[in-house]
Amino acid sequence: MSEANWYVVHTYSGYENKVKVDIEKTIENRKLQDQILEVSVPMQDVQELKNGANKLVAKKMFPGYVLINMVMNDDTWYVVRNTRGVTGFVGPGSKPVPLTEEEMNNLGFRAAITAASFEVGDMISVTAGAWKDTVGAVTSINEPRQTLTINVEMFGRETPVELNFTDVKKM
Repeated sequence: MSEANWYVVHTYSGYENKVKVDIEKTIENRKLQDQILEVSVPMQDVQELKNGANKLVAKKMFPGYVLINMVMNDDTWYVVRNTRGVTGFVGPGSKPVPLTEEEMNNLGFRAAITAASFEVGDMISVTAGAWKDTVGAVTSINEPRQTLTINVEMFGRETPVELNFTDVKKM
């Protein structure tokens, strides 16, 4: 399998969030979670002066564009390219060009990926979020998405819960 890269997709202005939601639905329906890892509309907080008061407002960093972390192949290209609101990938002609690691770091919205220090079977403790103070064994690890899965007992049965690497610590 090829390596996942970040690609820039051009959309109709104002359709960025709709495109993100539509692609995520298609990923789920077609079971492409292992090929299209993340769809992002980068936002930044901006101070705005309205009616004499300062307000902190989230604005799109790149209006008209969506960033997608995916493995480029015919299926993923087709799914993204044929999503309503998408006008095409950024790149010469019909060949999408992935962003380099340096370009992604310069954008500043993405933290550098850290290697997982967890293994399947490790006991971990959740340090943040809704599952704080929960303890469980790691059942799976998704390094590209920086997540791991543990089983938690809920309503008398085991339920898998996906957590970010930053929200857990090894016991």
